Amino acid sequence: MTGRRRWSTDEILDTAADLLRTSDAESFSVRKLAAALGTDPSSLYRHFRNKTELLRAVADRILLAAMDGYRPEGDWKQRITALGLRLHAAFGEQPQLATVWGRYASGGTGSRLVMEELLQALRASGLPDEQVPVRYHRIVILLAALIASEAGISTITAEEYEQGLEQFRVAVLGADPERFPALAFFARDVRPLGADRHAAFEEILAAQLAQIEAEIP
Repeated sequence: MTGRRRWSTDEILDTAADLLRTSDAESFSVRKLAAALGTDPSSLYRHFRNKTELLRAVADRILLAAMDGYRPEGDWKQRITALGLRLHAAFGEQPQLATVWGRYASGGTGSRLVMEELLQALRASGLPDEQVPVRYHRIVILLAALIASEAGISTITAEEYEQGLEQFRVAVLGADPERFPALAFFARDVRPLGADRHAAFEEILAAQLAQIEAEIP
């Protein structure tokens, strides 16, 4: 009798990434992954101890892809901005995986490459060494939050987006000026959450870097 095929770690991660493009981390399971591969879940536990470890490995592959071919250029702010935009673009192509990274993080090579570049850039800024880890942590939280938030918008259907836009118009333009005076005053200028998110990403990151620069001795 011919035994079941043995899948490589890369093949398992490829299939997991494909499943996560059409679902989320909550509905993803090792059992579903095994079914897609035509194998038994127990065979996958030889590669990964649990679902969380598997999801972290999938997220790390996105980080590896983002860092592929990366070469630091410019001053410390330009380096961090370029890195942030690379991560933004990488997860923009696979938005379902952005929430996986934000929630589960990663401890693989891709994660280490991102950490190393951020820490080196911050150290090059002239910050005291004791401040570098603090600022690193804040930048990573900011990047993960912004990327995951934008990914959430990009995964909804056109119909869902239009429904949300209509609800936004009703909520804003129909606001009672006595109860919501500021909202009524700015109603025609307030923009929905999904508007100009790419520009907002760059502006928010730039503001964070400007704050760091202001604190450099």
